[in-house]
Amino acid sequence: MADNVTIITVARRAQVSRQTVSNVLNTPHLVREETRERVRRAIEELGYRANQAARQVRTGRSQTLAVRIEPTRDGINSLVLDRFLHGLTVAAASVGYRVMLYAAADDDAEVATYADLLAAYDLDAFVLTDTHHGDIRTSWLAERGVPFVTFGRPWGAPESHPWVDVDGAAGTAAATRRLLDIGHERIGFLGWPPGNAVGDDRRAGWASTVGPEFADLSRFTADDVAEGEAAARDLLSIPDAPTALVCASDSLAAGAFAATRGTGVAVIGFDDTPVAGVLGLTSVAQPLTEAAARCMDLLTGVLDGGITPEPVLLQPTLVIRESA
Repeated sequence: MADNVTIITVARRAQVSRQTVSNVLNTPHLVREETRERVRRAIEELGYRANQAARQVRTGRSQTLAVRIEPTRDGINSLVLDRFLHGLTVAAASVGYRVMLYAAADDDAEVATYADLLAAYDLDAFVLTDTHHGDIRTSWLAERGVPFVTFGRPWGAPESHPWVDVDGAAGTAAATRRLLDIGHERIGFLGWPPGNAVGDDRRAGWASTVGPEFADLSRFTADDVAEGEAAARDLLSIPDAPTALVCASDSLAAGAFAATRGTGVAVIGFDDTPVAGVLGLTSVAQPLTEAAARCMDLLTGVLDGGITPEPVLLQPTLVIRESA
């Protein structure tokens, strides 16, 4: 940071008042989103960094957040969380926070890690990902008054904490309508085993669009390329097989793409990973950078204002390529 870059310099670049810049840094929920983004751009362009030590003394906080990093699975779906974590780190830095990463094998291990981290570090809050039915992590933190926000809905639990999510059902519904619009009438679905909250949500968008008469045109399997290929071959072997497939992930779509190569069967994935781009797969893109920024907005609202902000449900977009 240049020595002569101050909060006033940032205010001039963003064409706002000094107080507005201060609000963006300390109480961003009080500032309109458009103005926040303008100030954040100015901060990034100028290389401005707020005086961290002074802020810690003033607020009594460490300006440190913790978030779990997922283990690598098939090399495709882990990229989704990587993009979210990058967006979260950028959004946190823009308002003076750091992100600490930790690993945990399951919910019980993660809760045990919470206790260890809180005992060893002066953490301000947690950002949770991969929410699901019966999630014990949120209740553990809430019972102890530890601030947190989740990237993912409560899925049946009381909505008593701030969360940001992407409307998966809207994404698969848009994918299904795309296939209907280009002439497909029998559209199948490849998803994860029932009971997976995110998977059920994505299946619901397809099911509501094709109608109940096509319920048999679905298969469920583990989120893996090879499993997706096997499930697609099985589905395409039935009489009156589907001419197009909507998939709950790009991993399943990559498998379906291998199974349908040369057949003319259309395939659409979900998450718009780099693999989708390489294969030419149409895929549903999640606004992960925006989701991360909104998580940070909600969390600073809790930390700075002691409020529980309204949850945020973001809309995905369909990225059209050669496969459909």
